[in-house]
Amino acid sequence: MTTVAKVTEGEEGTRSPYTLSHLDALESEAVHIFREVAGEFENPVILFSGGKDSIVMLHLALKAFAPAAVPFALLHVDTGHNFPEVLEYRDRTVEGHGLRLHVASVQDYIDRGVLKERPDGTRNPLQTLPLTEKIQAEKFDAVFGGGRRDEEKARAKERVFSLRDEFSQWDPRRQRPELWNLYNGRHAPGEHVRVFPLSNWTELDVWQYIAREGIELPRIYYAHEREVFARSGMWLTAGEWGGPKDGESVERRLVRYRTVGDMSCTGAVDSDADTIEKVIAEIAASRLTERGATRADDKMSEAAMEDRKREGYF
Repeated sequence: MTTVAKVTEGEEGTRSPYTLSHLDALESEAVHIFREVAGEFENPVILFSGGKDSIVMLHLALKAFAPAAVPFALLHVDTGHNFPEVLEYRDRTVEGHGLRLHVASVQDYIDRGVLKERPDGTRNPLQTLPLTEKIQAEKFDAVFGGGRRDEEKARAKERVFSLRDEFSQWDPRRQRPELWNLYNGRHAPGEHVRVFPLSNWTELDVWQYIAREGIELPRIYYAHEREVFARSGMWLTAGEWGGPKDGESVERRLVRYRTVGDMSCTGAVDSDADTIEKVIAEIAASRLTERGATRADDKMSEAAMEDRKREGYF
């Protein structure tokens, strides 16, 4: 991570112009990573779901290459069970910045009989095959993801540049050292590298940066009234994916989402945080990561995320 210079005060008590805040340091590191990938790889792509981390990642990419256009396309793996508010934001953002968007559809794979619906209705684990085949078909050699090391144990093992083999599989033993912020993008034909510019950020950093930069987010990240039902200690949104079941009653509650994914496995939290200042205060007081608190797919087993990452998941 970029070293932050010690704050120095001049005779008049003014801040040194060479001092970086922690957000400036994180931003500088991410911008460097984007530019490094642009120089090393031929066909990178940015994973973009319309969630807060991918939104911040795109904002950083826009900064990295301004005033020129972002030299990468975007890729979204659409489960078919995404929140409508997030899809609307995704499409509006792509159009507003004149970006290219590739969509890999889980529903298409189900319709063709390649994948089968799970009994629990969740499609998050079904994203791996559409993702890996899209990477191979488009010959993407670097794939930017918004994963952060504070989110989950398996993601804490990732380097900034994470090598994937010709089957898009991840082997923690093949992780390369990244001393002095030097990144090794070497890969064999058919392999690619997953790149994580937000590795050293925390959820609180992300929200503080969103506040500082005035970044717009889908409204579901802020407190709003919504029809939800309780399952496994989470508030889930009713939908065509199969919820609620018998005995699960729908009620209207004031909630917000800390993370956004498939509706079948992304839970809301009770919250009155309807402004960014309130959200930041709420996160600062929380002792659970957003995935630990609101993602049912990560609770399938102790190694759920790591198992999926080994198979090619984000």
